[in-house]
Amino acid sequence: MAYLTDAQKTELKRIAEAIVAPGKGILAADESTGTIKKRFDAVSAENTEDNRRRYRQLLFKADGIENYISGVILFDEQVYQKTDEGVAFPDYLRSKGIIPGIKVDQGLTPLEGSSNEQRAKGLDDLYERCLKYKKQGCDFAKWRCVVKIEGDALPTARSIHHVTWCLAEYAACCQAAGLVPIVEPEILPDGNHEIARGKAVTEEVLKWQYLALEQYGVYLPGTLLKPNMVTPGMQCPKRATPAEIAAATVEALAKTVPQEMTGVVFLSGGQTEEEASVNLSAINNAKGPNKWALTFSYGRALQASAQKAWSGKKENEASAAAEFMKRAKANSEASTGKYKGGVGGAAASDSQFVANHTY
Repeated sequence: MAYLTDAQKTELKRIAEAIVAPGKGILAADESTGTIKKRFDAVSAENTEDNRRRYRQLLFKADGIENYISGVILFDEQVYQKTDEGVAFPDYLRSKGIIPGIKVDQGLTPLEGSSNEQRAKGLDDLYERCLKYKKQGCDFAKWRCVVKIEGDALPTARSIHHVTWCLAEYAACCQAAGLVPIVEPEILPDGNHEIARGKAVTEEVLKWQYLALEQYGVYLPGTLLKPNMVTPGMQCPKRATPAEIAAATVEALAKTVPQEMTGVVFLSGGQTEEEASVNLSAINNAKGPNKWALTFSYGRALQASAQKAWSGKKENEASAAAEFMKRAKANSEASTGKYKGGVGGAAASDSQFVANHTY
């Protein structure tokens, strides 16, 4: 890592460790304007700029959020939005001891030469954007790439190569700008494959991911991994228990993820709020001797009940914040293997699966 000084490495590691502090995880509030419209449409809320600001504010101002949430991933719009009192969201989060982060990929587009795979956009001016967000108070970033399983045909080697090398270049840019990169090579939950196939693909992708990070000279203790849990495809009739998901996930990580890596912040991958909490708890109980922290970076699995309770109405903001805090506390417990299930919520058992999910 010749291009990073010892001081830069120390700071990156400090931020990464703070994000995965015991009992805490990430709120992924980085939905694009188009994605949040879909969420708002589902609860009959109007997708205006002020509605988006007020909704995010009710989450950020939830009483005690700092006890369970260590970091919040923002979308570009939110970096410049303010609370009712005129405090910029990144500054407000910092005042509560929460680290602001930023989504820096610019969405997905078809992967040339493939019939049903995608690549991410946004590398061309990434370094300059990272410097801008660092000046605005962000300390970490997120970039999502996706891999799709479809029979024996997908994923292609080309897709895996694109995903892993794209994420490595992104990670190097982030670290050079002082941001901790969250590396997210998501295996989409679409498909009818069984859990063994999901595990094999996850291992293959993560193997190449860490080879790419090494060859790009990325400082691993100053990174976080945001993977999928290993599950069967959503259309597979043979479902898996939390114990089976935990065993497959922990084994896949143990085979591929270097121990020097600071932490793993799982995505929820279309699971219900309750499934995401129960499975995370099972994973932590199956962790074994692995050194990394295993926690959450959830969007839908932290917000579904809150959005349903809110429904775009100011008078519902307190009840929506209470729904959010129930799930935040449940996932905090799950990150230490102590969640026993049953907390519930307005949408705790509602499926959050979106086919071919894009932002």
